Amino acid sequence: MISFTGLVKEEVSKIDTIGPNGISELSAIIRNAATIDKKIKITTENASVARHIFNLIKKLYEVNPKIIVRQSSNYRNRHLYILEIENKKELILNDLSIYDNKKYLKIPKNYIVDDEELARSYLRGLFITTGSVNDPKKSRYHLEFLVDDYNYAKWISDLLNKDYLNSKVIKRDNKYMVYIKEAEKIGDFLRIIGAFNAIMYYEDIRIYRDHKNMTNRLNNCEQANVDKIIETAMKQVKDIELIKKHGGLELLNEKEQIVALYRLKYKEASLLELSEIISSETNKPITKSGLYHRFKKISALANQIKKIENKDLNN
Repeated sequence: MISFTGLVKEEVSKIDTIGPNGISELSAIIRNAATIDKKIKITTENASVARHIFNLIKKLYEVNPKIIVRQSSNYRNRHLYILEIENKKELILNDLSIYDNKKYLKIPKNYIVDDEELARSYLRGLFITTGSVNDPKKSRYHLEFLVDDYNYAKWISDLLNKDYLNSKVIKRDNKYMVYIKEAEKIGDFLRIIGAFNAIMYYEDIRIYRDHKNMTNRLNNCEQANVDKIIETAMKQVKDIELIKKHGGLELLNEKEQIVALYRLKYKEASLLELSEIISSETNKPITKSGLYHRFKKISALANQIKKIENKDLNN
C-alpha cells in the first residue's frame, strides 16, 4: 500500500512544470537524487516520479534519458527506476547550477530561486527526491527533508521560512534533517508545492483530530470541575457533621442553619444547584455567592472546634 508521502509525490509529479520553473525543480531533483560521474544517474522507487523527471529532461534539453528498471533489494519488493543521462551532461549540470565550470556547487546560484514561483518549484523538486511527511491519521505531525550538507540544509530552511513555515535543522547521523512540526505549517507547505488533493485529505484529518483533542480537553476539564465540586461538598458535609456532633448548630444564625440542613440533605449538589433548591423550597432567594459566604462561616466554626479538639488531645 502506497504511503501518504508516496501519494503526495505522485500528485505533484503530475504537475506540468515548464520553462524556468522546470529548471528550478530539476535542479533540486538532480542535486539530491543523482550520482554524477561519466553519466548523470537518478534513482527513484516511484514510477510517476520517474516519468516526470524523464519528461522534464526531454522538454528542457531535448535529451531522452535511458531508463533501467530493477528489482529493489529491500524487503518492500519494489522496483527501482534509474534514469541515465550522458548527452549534454555538462550543459545540464551548469544550467541547473549543480556545477559551475566543473566545480560542484553545494548551494545553487540565486537565479534558481530568484522569485516566489521558482522557489516553490525548487521545493517541489526537493520534496519529490528527499522529502517525507507523516500520514496525519496514523501519527504525529512531521515533515522532513534529509540532505548531505549543513550549509545546504540551512539554505533550505531559510527558503522554507520565507513562507513562514518555522522549519528547523538538526544533525542526523552523517546527514542533516530540515523539518517542520506544526500541523498548520505542514498544510501550508503542501499547498505551496501544489499538492491540493493531499491538502484536502490532510486538513480533513487535522480538523477532526483537533476537534477530538478539544473535546477530550473539555471532557477532562468538566470531570475536573465535577471532582472539585464533590470534594468541596464533602468537606462542607464533614464540617457540618462535626458541628452537629458537638451540638454547635445553634451557634449558627438561622440562615446558616438552613444552609447546613440543606447541604446534609443534598450532599453532592453544586453551590449553584443548592442555591436554586433552597430558593425554590423556602421562597427566599439566595445566590451562589451568598451560599459561599455562609459556608465560609460554617467552615470557620468547624475549624474552631477542631482546634479545641486538638488542644484537648495534647493536654
